[in-house]
Amino acid sequence: MRMGVLDIGSNTGHLLVVDAHRGGPPVPAHSYKEPLRLAEHLDLDNAVTGAGVERLVKYVAAARELAEQKGCKTLLPFATSAVRDAVNADEVLTRVRDEAGVDLEILSGEDEARLTFLAVRRWFGWSAGRLGVFDIGGGSLEVAAGTEQTPDVAQSQPLGAGRLTRGWIESGGDLRELRRHVRATIADGAGEVLRGGRFDRAVATSKTFRSLARMCGAAPSSEGMYARRALERSRLVPLVGELATMSTAEVATMPGVSADRAHQMLAGAVVADAVMDIYELETLEICPWALREGVILEHLDHL
Repeated sequence: MRMGVLDIGSNTGHLLVVDAHRGGPPVPAHSYKEPLRLAEHLDLDNAVTGAGVERLVKYVAAARELAEQKGCKTLLPFATSAVRDAVNADEVLTRVRDEAGVDLEILSGEDEARLTFLAVRRWFGWSAGRLGVFDIGGGSLEVAAGTEQTPDVAQSQPLGAGRLTRGWIESGGDLRELRRHVRATIADGAGEVLRGGRFDRAVATSKTFRSLARMCGAAPSSEGMYARRALERSRLVPLVGELATMSTAEVATMPGVSADRAHQMLAGAVVADAVMDIYELETLEICPWALREGVILEHLDHL
């Protein structure tokens, strides 16, 4: 079955076309991305601006047409933090439906964490034991943990790399205060996560963690999705200090960093460092599957 999953994130719109069936992994067939930067198209009242909505509608219409051209029988469209938290979310969804012909589902933060956990569980299998899963998005940090297919605990915290860049770094906020805010927020939820026990395997997913791992020496994408990749805290700690002294243009030249995300890497590194410190993790394994794969897998399970 050919399917499309349309992910409207805080940073990027991503249509992933896959060939999928129950009992097997979804195999990517086509990908169409656009740096929408919705988190940066929010006004002072936290509403998506007119320009942001226009950009979103145009992208969704193009993605829908492309999915049809590629032969998708099913399209699974969803939006995450930027649309979810916007005060004009209903208006945005209505315009996307009326002008692009797509009904976007808004995922809750807890559902983001749960579905990402599902993807990681399927990737590593039952032998991974108790999993701890972390995902830094543009608008939020998702944390989930558990021993089964569904996590015992699934949290979403407003610590996305885009949100913190806009709210703290670009507004001239003090880096030490940002660190304090991030650590206090993560620590506030850590007790609930760790109540079920320590992790047998600690895993990170999605673009920010993948970029940080690459910056710290992990294998490049050219080595394929099955190459083992990890983020080591011993390398991350000095990287945070380096990023604080670098310009966006300099960060964009580093391995694994795309030009449209370079300005967010310092905030992402601050969050990643806090996660690893508070949860006492020296290593985070990088999983190539994340939220999009989780959405596909759950849909197949329900067929």
